[in-house]
Amino acid sequence: MFMVLPSLLYLGLYIGQSTQAQEGNLPPPHIIARPTSMVLSKDSVTIECQIPEAEAYDICKVECPKPMDRSMLPLPKKTNTLRIQEMTPDQAGLYRCVYQSGVQWSQPSDPLLLVMTGAYDKPSLTSITDTVVALGDNVKLQCFSKIGFDVFILIKEGEVHTTQKLNSTLQGSAHQAIFHLDHVTSTQMGAYRCYGAFHNDLYVWSHSSNQLQLVAKKAPDDPDPTEPRYSTEAPDYSIPTVSRRPHAPSHDQMEKHQHFLIGFTVTIVLLLLLLFLFILRHFKAKNKATRTDRHPEAVEPMDRQASEDPKEVTYSQVTCRVPTQGTAGTPSFLPRQTQISEYATLALR
Repeated sequence: MFMVLPSLLYLGLYIGQSTQAQEGNLPPPHIIARPTSMVLSKDSVTIECQIPEAEAYDICKVECPKPMDRSMLPLPKKTNTLRIQEMTPDQAGLYRCVYQSGVQWSQPSDPLLLVMTGAYDKPSLTSITDTVVALGDNVKLQCFSKIGFDVFILIKEGEVHTTQKLNSTLQGSAHQAIFHLDHVTSTQMGAYRCYGAFHNDLYVWSHSSNQLQLVAKKAPDDPDPTEPRYSTEAPDYSIPTVSRRPHAPSHDQMEKHQHFLIGFTVTIVLLLLLLFLFILRHFKAKNKATRTDRHPEAVEPMDRQASEDPKEVTYSQVTCRVPTQGTAGTPSFLPRQTQISEYATLALR
């Protein structure tokens, strides 16, 4: 009897200390993954439990026993890091960490989502509205793939937690999800990517989509002069002159301008061609006149011109006497030559 009572007292003290150690009154630590919590397949990652000095640490997946079941855990580790040499689907999931100080265990940290990426081909990410948006506008981002993913995940680069996760819908031959960013703020501007996954393993994702950048639309430096202005000054009833900003020419104006340039060019070419022909003709006429001055045509004889008109022709008989050879008193043995008559044509002017 006397031996049983001290034993019961010792057991009560042990249970009390164990209960006190399992209450978890210490503040929770902070858990992070280095270099990132989205780890490409077969890459390495280090999980770190960030706390002050402690006697022991424990980092495990969410499926591990809770701090109140600490007696079921193996001996706690003396280091606050967990090194994964090669990422596999089995090692993806939610992780927490706790630490021990004295006889007490801390409250568990917030869960760390450790994701393995690169298991499937990447989806595509596009903006249904626009990538340059004004603050306060609504933005729609579409993530789609020909692979029949069950869910699509939208991530803003630099953010630790998932931005949005939506179930996919079948659209034609592709699966898609449309993410809504309503009344966007300056903090929502930046780079976005999306991933695809299946319900049976939500911690194993596809390769990331191409980056999509959301940019805030800049406010104008000066107000638009076409908008009405309100002033407290006295009204001016003179005709106002409104200066408008130059606008880029429309497509019709560009076509008219091109037609005008073509017509003007053709007109100039025709004028130059006509001027060339005129100069060439003038040059030929001048050369012809020069040759005429140097080689005048022979003037036809007057008798030919006169003979052409029978009314103006007069014939005249001319008798020539040819003296006989020899001297006076000397008979000539030559017969007397007959008289030769010739007709000369006289032209009357």
